[in-house]
Amino acid sequence: QVQLVESGGGQVQAGGSLRLSCAASGRIVGNNVMGWFRQAPGKERNFVAGIRWNAGSTSTYYADSVKGRFAISRDNAKNTVYLQMNSLKPEDTAIYYCAGAANYYYIPTPESAYAYWGQGTQVTVSS
Repeated sequence: QVQLVESGGGQVQAGGSLRLSCAASGRIVGNNVMGWFRQAPGKERNFVAGIRWNAGSTSTYYADSVKGRFAISRDNAKNTVYLQMNSLKPEDTAIYYCAGAANYYYIPTPESAYAYWGQGTQVTVSS
C-alpha cells in the first residue's frame, strides 16, 4: 500500500522560508508526476507545483502565485519530493498536500488527476 507522508510545515514570519518534504513508502506503478497542492481555510484545494520525470529528464510547473518563490524537486534515491518555499506571504497560509499521479505526458493541475495523497501539513505565515 502506497503512503505519502508530508513533513516540514510550521509557523514562519512573512519573508521567511520553509521546506516541505513528501516521503513515499511503496511504489506507485507508472508514477511519473508528483504535485503539491494547498487548501486555505474556507477555500478549495489548489495546485501549487508539480514535477514530472521521464527517461532522465525532469520538468516542473508552478502556479502563478508561487512562481519565482517556490521550487519543487525530487530525490529519487530517497523516494522523496520537496517543496522549497521562500519569500513566504500570509496568503501562503494553508494545509499543504503532496500527491502522486501516473502515466501523464504533462503535469496535470486538477486534483482529480492525482490518485495518491498525503495527510497534509500546516503552513502558517504571520505578518
